[in-house]
Amino acid sequence: MEATTPKTPKKSFLKNQQRKLIAVLFIVIISGALFLTMPVYLRNALIHGYSGIYDYKIFHNRTVAAGFAHPWPLSEAYNTATPSEVYIDSLKLLGTTGFVVIRNDSLLFEYYSDEADTNTISNSFSMAKSIVGLLTGCAIEDGYLNNIHQPIDQFLTDFEHLKGKGITLQHLLTMSSGSNWDEKYSSLFSKTTKAYYGNHLEKLMQEVEIVETPGVHYRYKSGDTQLLAMVLTRATGKSLSAYASEKLWQPMGAETPALWSTDKKRGLEKAYCCFNSTARDFARFGSLILHLGQWDGQQLVPESYVIESITPASFLKDEQNKPLTFYGYQWWILHYRGRAIPYARGLHGQYIFVLPAEKAVIVRLGHERSDVQIHNHPLDVYSWVNMGLELLE
Repeated sequence: MEATTPKTPKKSFLKNQQRKLIAVLFIVIISGALFLTMPVYLRNALIHGYSGIYDYKIFHNRTVAAGFAHPWPLSEAYNTATPSEVYIDSLKLLGTTGFVVIRNDSLLFEYYSDEADTNTISNSFSMAKSIVGLLTGCAIEDGYLNNIHQPIDQFLTDFEHLKGKGITLQHLLTMSSGSNWDEKYSSLFSKTTKAYYGNHLEKLMQEVEIVETPGVHYRYKSGDTQLLAMVLTRATGKSLSAYASEKLWQPMGAETPALWSTDKKRGLEKAYCCFNSTARDFARFGSLILHLGQWDGQQLVPESYVIESITPASFLKDEQNKPLTFYGYQWWILHYRGRAIPYARGLHGQYIFVLPAEKAVIVRLGHERSDVQIHNHPLDVYSWVNMGLELLE
C-alpha cells in the first residue's frame, strides 16, 4: 500500500485569513457608509460623546466683543480667608475649575484648579439662558419689543406650528410655552442633543409644536430660550453676540472677549447654552443683578424688569402642580438660610449666585454637579453658597 503525504494546511489557512479580512473590510466599508449618511448631529454626538466645558473648541463660535476693560479691584482682604477642609474636598470632588467671590464690587477670593487660571474660558451651559433673559429686557427698553406680553409669532412668521398659538415673550421667559421640546441630555435622539450637536437650529426650532395650554405650567425647556433668542435676533436685526456685546459685555467692562458657540459657521448662537467666558467675567452678570440692572451709574437693564426676573413666577404651576417658587425670567431663585438668592446655573455645575444682603456674588465653574436635587436645586448648590458665606464672614 502506497504511503500518503499529509496535506499542508497552509493554503487553507491563507484562504480563511483572506475571507476574514474581506469580511472585516466589508464591515468597515458598510459602517463607514452608514456613519456618513447619519445626520450631522448624530455623527458629532458619537464622535464627541457627552458635553464638556471646553466644547467651544469643537464648535464654530461668534465673538462677543469686549471694550475698555475694567478689572475687578482687589479687596483688602483678598484671598486672606481659607475655606474649611470640607469645602476644599467638595471643590476637588466635583472637578471645580474656578471659584470666585465678589464683595462690594471687589474681588475677595478666587480659587483655580491646576488646569485653569484667571484667563481660562469655560462653557456656561444653561447660565446662558439668564443672559438671554437680561437681553430681552434690554430689547424691550430699546423699543425693539413692546412688552413681555407680545406674541412671538409677530417675529417668527415662518414658524407654522406657532402661528395663532398665543405664545408670548413671557411664556418663553418663564418656561411655560407648553411646547413638545424634549430636554433629555442622555438621549441621542432628543431635540436637545440635536440642538447641541446639529448644524441647523432654525430648522429644528421650526419643528417645535405646542401641545399644552401656554402660561399654565412651568416645564424647563431649552427650546423656549432658543425661540426667545431667535425673536431677539429678528427684532433687533443683530446677532445675539453683537447685541450682547453692545448692551452688556462692553458696558460692564469685561476683560476678555467671550465666545458664543453657533450651529455652524456664521450661524445661529446656541442661546440656551454655550456662552464661553472666564469666572471673573461671569461674575459681572451677578453684579448686574445685585445692582438691579445698573452698572457704574448706567442703567443697562430696566430695574423693574430685573426685579421681575428674580421674582418667582408664582402664577404658574410647577411639576407638582403647586405655585412656582424657584424660577423667574430665566433666573433660578434659591430660598435658603433666610435669603432669596437669585442664581444662574449650567448643566455641569456652572453657577452665578447673587447674595443681596451680603452685597456679594459667587461664581463656581467646573466639570460636574450633584445628581441629587433638593427642592428643585442640585445638592451642590448648597455647598457653594455655604462656602461663599463662610468666606464672607
